[in-house]
Amino acid sequence: MATPKKENKEILELFAPLRVADVRDGMDWMMQHKSGSMSPEIRPLWRTCAVGIARTCRYLAYSEEVPQMTPDEYTEWVGDYYGEICTYPWMEDIEEGDFCVIDQSGIDAGLMGSNNTLDGLKKGVCGYVSNGGVRDTDEVILQKIPFWSKLVSQSMVQGRLRYQAKDIKVKVGGVEVEPGDVVVADGDGVIVVPRGIARDVAKYARREYDADKASRHDKYQELGMELDDTVK
Repeated sequence: MATPKKENKEILELFAPLRVADVRDGMDWMMQHKSGSMSPEIRPLWRTCAVGIARTCRYLAYSEEVPQMTPDEYTEWVGDYYGEICTYPWMEDIEEGDFCVIDQSGIDAGLMGSNNTLDGLKKGVCGYVSNGGVRDTDEVILQKIPFWSKLVSQSMVQGRLRYQAKDIKVKVGGVEVEPGDVVVADGDGVIVVPRGIARDVAKYARREYDADKASRHDKYQELGMELDDTVK
């Protein structure tokens, strides 16, 4: 029996060349017409693509009032906030090929930004998706970090978010995501494939991908267009 890491690698190899549209087709062939596709409000920060294994976490709204403090007191309070309230334990578990799926309860706050996205990248993250916000987006784009989100945020998390759980079922963009599901994302958005049908979905998605590629290759030649990597 394959180890989880070996199985992840095998599944990612099946999905690696596929576009979101192909995977959507593969889901349809498995009679999953109404599931998998995240809401169009979940959009990429920049035109890129990624495929990975879902690593999930959830954050909720911070419901307490921020106390009145001096700036120096606030600096200390913020340190405690990150250490005790809005923590990032799921980032300690990241493995090569993970796609971080963040249920941020739709709250407008920059849980992720130019700095901590790099921490995940060092560990092998292939992408992030959130139903909340990401900040420092000019740098995130410059750093070429694949990120899909509902919001672009200015604010930090203190007084806005609190950590709840990791490695659980979450709901992002209207789609329920289990740890270990396959996440595929590109300019068309994000689609999630349940782990149990991933190989079958990839099979039919690849059939559609190959047919489309061959047809487009012929049309490129008929039109005198230079062949690119999408048709070679």
